[in-house]
Amino acid sequence: MLYWNPLALRIAAVGDVTSLKKSQDTRKAHALIRYAPLALIALGLVVILSTDLDRYLSFKALKTHHEWLTDLVAAYPVSSGCLFLAVYALSTAVSVPGASLLTIAGGFLFGTWLGGGLAVVGATTGAVAIYLAARTAFGDVLSRRLSGSTLDKLREGFAANGFSYLLSLRLIPLFPFWLINLAPAFLGVGLRTFTLATAIGILPGTFIYAGVGGGLGATLAMGEEPDFGIIFNPEILLPLIGLGLLSLAPIAWKRFAGPKQGGGP
Repeated sequence: MLYWNPLALRIAAVGDVTSLKKSQDTRKAHALIRYAPLALIALGLVVILSTDLDRYLSFKALKTHHEWLTDLVAAYPVSSGCLFLAVYALSTAVSVPGASLLTIAGGFLFGTWLGGGLAVVGATTGAVAIYLAARTAFGDVLSRRLSGSTLDKLREGFAANGFSYLLSLRLIPLFPFWLINLAPAFLGVGLRTFTLATAIGILPGTFIYAGVGGGLGATLAMGEEPDFGIIFNPEILLPLIGLGLLSLAPIAWKRFAGPKQGGGP
């Protein structure tokens, strides 16, 4: 014989409602985490557009305000450094053109080494932001929809040798920076690998431009403009390409000295 227990039924119903609420809260939290990087980048883009910040990323603006900027850095060195880093990260995250100018400005305002270091941190932070936004918001969807033998081979290659491939792409300044920020998000490159390869790979080019900035005072005094295409000069570009190819050496070694079929000695 079955007996109805109203209290037990009520407890079960409350438990179901609680479980449903927890499940909904979990989904909301996951959605918030998933779209947070994209929302932050969108907010940064709104800030740039509403303040016309991109209008100041020009050599003309730097030439006009360079004395005021140097006085500001001299009066507030720490705050100025933090602000420069934030602006660099934001401009990188929203892919605003002018990274070379910002790096030159960093070398001019803070010196070659400190300015270059701030530029590396800012560029890496902005690159990680756009990478996370792409991976969390669109990575799963695009990974499912983008298929084919070529893409599958790319995913396998980046999964096995992501650091070497990405380091090579960063060292050789022939590929759009924004594209290299997005592509690894869809090819299975991990966050740690992406961050390390980006930070190391942009070091040479960044300090070349920061060095140009270090001598910007003399350039302005002579009424000239810095060479924004200095990195494409053969004496600089060819060694960078050499470094990029050298970073692929571990992949070549794996294929050459990998496990061979057949009997041993």
